[in-house]
Amino acid sequence: MHTRTRLIATAVGGLLALAQAGLNAQQPAPAPKFEAERCFGVARAGKNDCAANGHACQGQAKRDHNPREWLFLPAGTCERVVGASLAAK
Repeated sequence: MHTRTRLIATAVGGLLALAQAGLNAQQPAPAPKFEAERCFGVARAGKNDCAANGHACQGQAKRDHNPREWLFLPAGTCERVVGASLAAK
């Protein structure tokens, strides 16, 4: 009985973790609490803030430095980053 209870608890915990991960993956990035701008071409794979290239949510960039993927950066910062732009290319 003890083993059965442990297996059920593990299965339920795994399902809850999968459901939570699925919910998080489908959310756009929240607007930052600082004055920000969208900076294109600086996001690393899986680290973008939102929509581009056929997907709609954060964390779905397929490759580093894609000129159509963006991150929120503090206003005025993007222009100083090599290879970055304020508009998608």
